[in-house]
Amino acid sequence: MNINLAINEGSKFLSSNFIPNSYLDSEILMAKTINKDRNYILLNPTKILKKIELINFSNLIKLRSSGNPIAYLTNKKFFWNSEFIVNQDTLIPRPDTELAVENILNLTKQKNKINILDIGIGSGCILLSILKERKSFYGTGIDISKKCLNISKMNAINLKVSSRLKLFKSDVDKFNLGKYDLVVSNPPYIKKCKLKYLDRDVIGFEPKQALDGGLDGLSEIRKVIKKSSELIKKNGKFILEIGFDQKNKVINLLKREGFYINSTQKDLANNDRCIVSTKI
Repeated sequence: MNINLAINEGSKFLSSNFIPNSYLDSEILMAKTINKDRNYILLNPTKILKKIELINFSNLIKLRSSGNPIAYLTNKKFFWNSEFIVNQDTLIPRPDTELAVENILNLTKQKNKINILDIGIGSGCILLSILKERKSFYGTGIDISKKCLNISKMNAINLKVSSRLKLFKSDVDKFNLGKYDLVVSNPPYIKKCKLKYLDRDVIGFEPKQALDGGLDGLSEIRKVIKKSSELIKKNGKFILEIGFDQKNKVINLLKREGFYINSTQKDLANNDRCIVSTKI
């Protein structure tokens, strides 16, 4: 069977299992199977596949049909200006989270050698994207998952920023090292009772500890705000990603811990997604 026929068959199978973007997914999984980019596939549609390649492709299609995210099947996700290694130990980076990167880069245009703390670094997508663009900045990332930290380290090496990065396995409550010019966090913020309503690609495969925000969705946000107020320098900036319906409650929490609210940013779907504040 050639590349084009296999992709078409894969796409039909994914469609029959209600997978959106089935043709694109089939193309991506073919590129993964034969270790080539999508351009190669487009230019060589009649290339005959080896038997082992067909078997491997079929296995990937079956995994995708059960809801397994493309990012986990390919072990990569593009975010901001870079490709990041991801696996089932890390949350898959979302386009909405690029808002945090955009805000930080705008806020630090005139800054030199600042220290940034990323609470719950995950794959490293936020902090490493900043370090790649700002060659004089230094970053510290903490996470309760050692496996996440390992992925962050690999991504930092790939992006050539590892010499400016420190990583610590720690719960936010117990972290007391240093003072920072800027703190960023994308904490778990989904209410426990809402987890079961998430897309099957998300709840069936992504790490629950990166999603579960407790009964009211704010349990981790409270901890992050409280600890950030201690770790941030006076007049330091705090960038926090939030759930679409949490703006007012989170603003009250921030004010209680001595933060001035600079702005609230909306995501691509016009939902409140990011709060920028200053420690006063």
